[in-house]
Amino acid sequence: MPAHTSPEALARKHLDKALIPFRMAADQARPPKGWVRAIRDALGMTSRQLAARMALSQSTITAMEQGEAAGTVTLNTLRQAAEALDCQLVYALVPRSTLEETVRQRADVLARSRLARVHHTMRLEDQALGSEDLAAELERLVDAALTAKASRLWETP
Repeated sequence: MPAHTSPEALARKHLDKALIPFRMAADQARPPKGWVRAIRDALGMTSRQLAARMALSQSTITAMEQGEAAGTVTLNTLRQAAEALDCQLVYALVPRSTLEETVRQRADVLARSRLARVHHTMRLEDQALGSEDLAAELERLVDAALTAKASRLWETP
């Protein structure tokens, strides 16, 4: 099955499209004191008032906000805080590039590694390929990696 019609390729295409708004949001920096504190402050809500809404102590709210700023707060705690602030917690893993580009880059790395080993052996035997042939072989190896079972891309060469 060609890479562009494999189930994995179709899943990447759909997920890449769904991730577009998250990519734009990922460029926004988290407020220095965290989202809970920023939203709470913007609403004019005190930590005591948020504590009451969450049925927690004020010191627990302070610790939660500090934990968010430090990156140690749990998703469940953020979800509870979001609910108490009449917000929605949005959680996503946002790839640095598209999933398609990530897969293509990985296929290229594997193809180059394989080609380097083969080309080295061929040079030792005085059968080295020219640059045009090397480029064509690299393209063939990338295509082969993309059409193979997707999980093979992530095995250590």
